[in-house]
Amino acid sequence: MKIVVLDGYCLNPGDLSWEEFKAMGECVVYDRTSRDEVMERASGAEVLLTNKTVLDAETIKSLPSLRYIGVLATGYNVVDIQAAREAGVIVTNIPAYSTESVAQTVFAHLLNIVQRVDRYARDNSEGRWSRSADFSYWDGTLSELYGKKIGIVGLGNIGKAVARIGKAFGMQVCATVNRATFRFPTGIMRMDLEKLFSECDVVTLHCPLKPGMEGMVDASLLSLMKPSAILINTARGQLINEYDLADALNRGVLYAAGLDVLSAEPPHADNPLLTARNCFITPHIAWATIEARQRLMQTAVNNLGAYLRGIPVNNVALLQ
Repeated sequence: MKIVVLDGYCLNPGDLSWEEFKAMGECVVYDRTSRDEVMERASGAEVLLTNKTVLDAETIKSLPSLRYIGVLATGYNVVDIQAAREAGVIVTNIPAYSTESVAQTVFAHLLNIVQRVDRYARDNSEGRWSRSADFSYWDGTLSELYGKKIGIVGLGNIGKAVARIGKAFGMQVCATVNRATFRFPTGIMRMDLEKLFSECDVVTLHCPLKPGMEGMVDASLLSLMKPSAILINTARGQLINEYDLADALNRGVLYAAGLDVLSAEPPHADNPLLTARNCFITPHIAWATIEARQRLMQTAVNNLGAYLRGIPVNNVALLQ
């Protein structure tokens, strides 16, 4: 059996191992695969593993040996599921491997913003504290999270983890979900989307990117936020209209944004958020802790092992 990993570098830049896959068959690992290289590299493979390399309908139909696609992520929009189903190809994903890491990143951004950690660390490495006339200095408002309202858009695994951490900080936890029948956990106040944006001190996005939701956080919704409010996005960059957010930040409509995702990754050099006021951007690293990547790798191994035993698990074709 030939196994081809099309873009393994982000999952394993050298601190993990592909050995368990190599024990299952002939395994070839590529750090990255361009669109023009997919067919040549995938030819003859029964198993393809992909993170962000697109496997569209034309590609799937052109690979007669292909029987299994393992997506090395939770989101599987890089694969044409309908085409895979028609070709009899199993497609699996990796659910819930990064829940705690992503929730942790939400608060890493939030604490950096309210306590200005990065700013002061950089200033002091350049000698500012050494030159200070006082034992302590600050030149902007520092804030407590205690007592603040955090609004969570989406209450899946990550949203619930963020709620748990917010409660531990003494925050008032509010949330909005699309399902009218959703049962809210104890201690979480249900709000509609507009009320959540207008009342909460922090709004954090944890919803999937479903049809019609692209750019849902636009000028109209942002205009409801408090001038002191903070927006966090570790979900999908396309949920936000980036030009509207940059404009809102620059005009002080809201105080700050902490983003781990953008609409195009890597971003275009002219993305307005890269230079927007009080916009703090990390390069899609919320998922990338060593612990989360270890879980991802092991689940990917388990998924393929289950397929080989004739009992596939995490089969995303069954979800559609």
